[in-house]
Amino acid sequence: MKILFIDSNHSLLHEMLLKAGHTCDLNYSWTKEEIENNIHLYEGVVIRSKIKITKEIIDKAAKLKFIARAGAGMENIDVAYAESKGIKCLHAPEGNKDAVAEQALGMLLCLFNNLFRANKEVREGKWIREANRGVELMGKTVGIIGYGNMGSAFAERLKGFGVNVLAYDKYKKNFGNDFIKETTLEEIFKNADVLSLHIPLTDETNYLINDAFINKFSKNIYVINTARGKCLNTSDLVKNLKSGKVLGVCLDVLEYEMVSFEALDTKQLPEAFQYLIQSDTVVLSPHIAGWTYESNEKIAKVLAEKILSL
Repeated sequence: MKILFIDSNHSLLHEMLLKAGHTCDLNYSWTKEEIENNIHLYEGVVIRSKIKITKEIIDKAAKLKFIARAGAGMENIDVAYAESKGIKCLHAPEGNKDAVAEQALGMLLCLFNNLFRANKEVREGKWIREANRGVELMGKTVGIIGYGNMGSAFAERLKGFGVNVLAYDKYKKNFGNDFIKETTLEEIFKNADVLSLHIPLTDETNYLINDAFINKFSKNIYVINTARGKCLNTSDLVKNLKSGKVLGVCLDVLEYEMVSFEALDTKQLPEAFQYLIQSDTVVLSPHIAGWTYESNEKIAKVLAEKILSL
């Protein structure tokens, strides 16, 4: 097959495809117009997040057999329309699930132990102990929404911390075990101390976490989002941080990211964002939870194997 690479990826991906006899055109600098004008020449497309593969682009891709995304989320591909045209849509959540799980846990521990604030203070010559007294993870109940690759990997990382893990997935059943309790949203609302999101961004999950959702929890809670920024309404989150209903939050993703995830949309940084960046109860990172050296290579390997099995 002749395969178009729209975004850069680990070299292992195109090397494995070349070795199998395919042609790989690494056209990372092509504009959207250039992609639209040339996509009819290709049997396969490999992307990350540079553009959205829309119905209009798919209609111009007369030969296309597959669209492969080097990552987990598929919201920048019109999957339903592509599949209706017989085009396979591939992704590689297996490749970065461990990275996401480790970061979610790391961010939570940093939040619980005030590590970012304490680190800054010590560097400034301040030795403040009582105000930095931490909270233990042991004994807490962690509610996981979405029990696919990411959610299950995070649950695995929680073993050994002495926590209760409740997991809910609307589209998955019979996944509970001795450590994970498969449960309902209602039980998570009743018992969770920590909420961690591991869901794709869809029409159904857009702003799923809003003021009404948060206030269904019986306890004051901590929130982790390593999924997609728009799964969570930031203004509603900030409202509940101010009231104390949300005790702290770990955000690797923000609803203000550009489509490519490569930058914030500086035209859309409202008051809620200003609150986040000034709060000691907020841990932030720039969409890097799945962005390790190891995951970069694993994503490439997983995706290459899926393409080669077509």
